[in-house]
Amino acid sequence: QVQLVESGGGSVQAGGSLRLSCAASGLTYSNTCLGWFRQVPGKEREGVAAISLGGGSARYRDSVKGRFLLSQANAKNTVDLQMNSLIPEDTAMYFCAASIFPVCNVNAAHYGYWGQGTQVTVSS
Repeated sequence: QVQLVESGGGSVQAGGSLRLSCAASGLTYSNTCLGWFRQVPGKEREGVAAISLGGGSARYRDSVKGRFLLSQANAKNTVDLQMNSLIPEDTAMYFCAASIFPVCNVNAAHYGYWGQGTQVTVSS
């Protein structure tokens, strides 16, 4: 059974940084795509970044390009989302998700496994 555990959320002032981690277990597909999504109450969940555990470059939504960096951590099946230059609009619940869809992107419909989420709050 696939399990995803997020960590690293918190509160920070605008311009600050946070790092989120997602540890996945129970994976059976070497090219599993791990993605980060975020959601604000009353709004649709939106994709932030995604990366394949089989290798390749991460993909990002336009609004976080140049500020966020998604990478594989040293621990197996773990990815880190480094978030820099945070702005209040980044405030949301952030979710890690896993996908075995052939294309690794930030389309939430491709993801079948989800973590519980971690809150990120950016104050102005």
